[in-house]
Amino acid sequence: MIKTIITTSCVCLSTLYLSAAVGAELSVKGIVDVRVSSTDSITSNLHGGYGKFSSNDGIGLSLAQLGGELSAEWDSGVSAHAIGNGYVDDQESTFGITEAFVRYKTLPNESGYRFATKAGIFYPDISLENNATAWATQHTLNSSSLNTWVGEEIRALGTEFKLTRLGRFHQNNFDLNLTVSAYVSNDPLGALISWRGWSISQRQTLWNEKRPLPDFLANRPGNSLETQASVTDPFLEIDGRIGYHVKGDIAFHQKGELSFGYYDNNAQPYKQDNGQYAWKTRFYHAGIKWRLPLDIRLTAQYLVGDTLMQSPQQVDMVDNDYHSGFVMLSKRVNRHSGALRVENFSVTDNDPVADDNNNEDGNAITLNYTYRITKPWFISAEYIWINSDRFARTYVNEPESLTEKQFQLAMRYFF
Repeated sequence: MIKTIITTSCVCLSTLYLSAAVGAELSVKGIVDVRVSSTDSITSNLHGGYGKFSSNDGIGLSLAQLGGELSAEWDSGVSAHAIGNGYVDDQESTFGITEAFVRYKTLPNESGYRFATKAGIFYPDISLENNATAWATQHTLNSSSLNTWVGEEIRALGTEFKLTRLGRFHQNNFDLNLTVSAYVSNDPLGALISWRGWSISQRQTLWNEKRPLPDFLANRPGNSLETQASVTDPFLEIDGRIGYHVKGDIAFHQKGELSFGYYDNNAQPYKQDNGQYAWKTRFYHAGIKWRLPLDIRLTAQYLVGDTLMQSPQQVDMVDNDYHSGFVMLSKRVNRHSGALRVENFSVTDNDPVADDNNNEDGNAITLNYTYRITKPWFISAEYIWINSDRFARTYVNEPESLTEKQFQLAMRYFF
């Protein structure tokens, strides 16, 4: 299966290159996001610390996202897509692929059912925030902690099947969707939220990119997890098993949508490969998008699950429960738009390993104001406040209880 999917992804990229010669309709979309940020925090998680933002303490200028989507579509319903992203700040410059897949969608049949499928590298259908170009957010600059984690540790290398029942064929004011996907190469999922905790940023993990882990007591020489590598490789296949994701949703015409899903990477938690461990990680997720009176938009999501990592002798080393949820209200008036997001997140450590305390509890508030200068140009100001308790910060002489704040001014260009 792995060889088949990798071949499909390569075919996707080759198809895009050759499509102009075979009558496909090509399209290119992108985003350029430049930001000035003032951050009151500690060393960023992107740079091996416990800070919850993507930037370190202080004032900085960054290319927060340079994203592009190249697509080719045929009249047959087949399309091929390649999506890449890049990020530049004072610490790093990195560019790469985040998604690459082939998709096929049928026309509705006489009974009002439509079928769609895709294969390659893609995000599972979870986020209700990241619906702009190159998986960018629409109403805020940074994703919620829930969807930041999706962008960091969750990606499907596999196939997805979607069945839609169109309401207009049945005199209903709603559509029903059932989505099922099977995938590989997501075995280390759970390492980041366990050892680093939740974070809030716009930063997506590139395909084949490794993310640094912070220093923690159990990972030091002579301690219980000394064999764990200093980085995590989230899109790695270790045990050869297939994971899956199932989601159902109902979309009400002119109103909104409700969704519920279950994700299970189906990993064997005692398998390891060169310092990378398989984690048995699974979670439920639910979401709602709804149009309220005064044209206020409600977006809310909740995710709850558990993750387990064992030694090769099948002794529990990390056994955590976790959750994250947010409620966001947004409204647009002519060229002005604003958003308020409130969220809560936690990790609960259930294992007996004394030198690896993963407990965390936190809250965050985000305020965003955006002004549309012209159709492709937007200027945004955003303030984020995070308060959290995490014992593991004391391993590096940082406070267990910490309040972090960030103000960002961004110029975003969509094309």
